[in-house]
Amino acid sequence: MKIDVFWSGRAHLAESPIWSTADAAFYWVDIYAGQVWRHDGAAQAARYWQLDQDVGCIALRAGGGLLAALRDGVYALQLHEDGSHHASLVAAAAHGSSMRFNDGRCDRQGRFWVGSMADRQAATPDFGCLARLSTALEPGGPWRQPLKTSMRIPNGLGFSPDGRRLYFSDSHASQAQVWRCDYEPESGTAGEPRLFIEALATGRPDGAAVDIEGGYWICANDGAAVLRYTPSGRLDRHIGLPVRKPTMCAFGGSDLATLLITSMRPADQATELDGALLAIRPGIAGLAETPWQPLHAAP
Repeated sequence: MKIDVFWSGRAHLAESPIWSTADAAFYWVDIYAGQVWRHDGAAQAARYWQLDQDVGCIALRAGGGLLAALRDGVYALQLHEDGSHHASLVAAAAHGSSMRFNDGRCDRQGRFWVGSMADRQAATPDFGCLARLSTALEPGGPWRQPLKTSMRIPNGLGFSPDGRRLYFSDSHASQAQVWRCDYEPESGTAGEPRLFIEALATGRPDGAAVDIEGGYWICANDGAAVLRYTPSGRLDRHIGLPVRKPTMCAFGGSDLATLLITSMRPADQATELDGALLAIRPGIAGLAETPWQPLHAAP
């Protein structure tokens, strides 16, 4: 498998890659640097926008721009070519100041799901959860009841091609498992989580993507690999990577057949490529991400 270096920078914690067809480019974040990056993979240099908070994840936004889960809430984010940005609060975070958002993704209808976790410097870490934003038709405030609580590092969000299965994981070493739920696209309701992968073939489960055949691609953090599991949970592909801690993957490019993989720098023994973004052509395409539909008015 040929592995290309898409971006040779050294992010501290690159995450949340997403392909924008409108911009013909990938976006991603460097969480603790508070930066949103964009690059088309061509000769033009990658660029970033500096935010004033940690940014856990991003999603596309219907009508243009991005949705960004910052430390204190979820924002509609407009990035300007002069390097400035405008952020408008959509929903304040339900968690306290010792928490932050982590992995997030829209379902096939444009509802936004996101996980929360304890901050790395929290003295007494609380548990996080996985929940989604309400729509305008749902009473009871901006957040729905969490799907799962008692989570350390929620990750691995993905939806099957027909939108009827939801996947998620917990990256923490005490969990390191992947779950799946039956999902009702019509209502955005998830069923009881069931164990999908008890333990990865290597490493811990991190961010993920789903291909057009329903294959679940997950980054093996500390395992230097990206893995593909079939919808039945069978390990189908194991692709070794030149980075120890890949963090998330996403399909993109004009044919949605490039798998972009973000990574982070380990606290010790970092190599030249740790924190870079890698690209592979695995021989199967992914699905376009559905933009968030701004159906819930800001509080």
